[in-house]
Amino acid sequence: MGSIVNTKGAAERTGLAVATLNNLRSVGGGPRFLKLGRAVRYSEADLEAWLSARVVGSTSERAAA
Repeated sequence: MGSIVNTKGAAERTGLAVATLNNLRSVGGGPRFLKLGRAVRYSEADLEAWLSARVVGSTSERAAA
């Protein structure tokens, strides 16, 4: 699985706010995450895959959901 980071680390990695990641966990559409008790963690590999799926070549293309 590789290294894991907390929500703050995931926010730094993705450039999103912590609040945005919290919201995406509730509504869906964000990166996969782990629940370890009450702690939320993200795999670096899952963050990279999520970011890669959103690469587009122009504004007329839609990123993967």
